[in-house]
Amino acid sequence: MSVDQLSNIGDGDEKEGASVAATAAAGLRYYSVAPGYRLNVRGGPGTGYAIVRVLPEGAKVAINCQMPGTRVSGPYGTSNIWDSIGSGQYVSDTYVRTGSDGYVAPRCS
Repeated sequence: MSVDQLSNIGDGDEKEGASVAATAAAGLRYYSVAPGYRLNVRGGPGTGYAIVRVLPEGAKVAINCQMPGTRVSGPYGTSNIWDSIGSGQYVSDTYVRTGSDGYVAPRCS
C-alpha cells in the first residue's frame, strides 16, 4: 500500500488515516550507505543499467526488496545482491550497511 493510498483510509477521518500512515512508516528500517561514498542509484539491478541519481555521502536508504544482479565488490564485501530503494531505483548491497552478507528484505518479484 502506498503512502497516497494510506492517506485516503478512513473516509474523511484524518486522524485514523494519519495513524495508519505513521504505523506503516514506523515499520521501515533505514540502512546507512558506507561512509565516504556517494552512491550511484541505477535503473535496474546491475552496473549495466543507467545511473538515475546519486546519493550523497551520509545517506540512509530503506530497502523495499532485494534481488540478484551484477556481482560487485564494495566496502562491505563482494555480492550480487541489489537493494530496491524505490521504483526503478537499485543500489549494490555491498555499499549499504545491513549487518548481513545475505538478504535482509523480501526478494523482489
